[in-house]
Amino acid sequence: MKRRKTPSKEKILAILKSQDYATSHEKIANQIDDINRATIYRILNQFCEDGIAHRIIAENGKQFFALCKDCEAEEHHHNHLHFQCNTCEKVECFESEINISLPNGYVIENFNGLINGFCNLCSSA
Repeated sequence: MKRRKTPSKEKILAILKSQDYATSHEKIANQIDDINRATIYRILNQFCEDGIAHRIIAENGKQFFALCKDCEAEEHHHNHLHFQCNTCEKVECFESEINISLPNGYVIENFNGLINGFCNLCSSA
């Protein structure tokens, strides 16, 4: 579905584009003073529906959003792993696609593969 471009959407998209890793709704809200939290969340959900971003759900239920790279909305797949650091809590996408084989009749609608551990910066500290 074609949606209208708004200044609020452009601000949130700019924040997502500036990140090298997934970011939370809270961190986005802390960078924007003139957009309320409900609007930010609604825009992030629209970005996920439209294939602009994807959602990663951490073990504690906290949601992170990452800009999709080289995704076409018609052929949108997120079968890749994510890594969350136990120390700095950074969430990264590992872009290698994972092939998941299900029995006949099963269809994947969503995949949320999250690995927890220590990132390269925190593990060396």
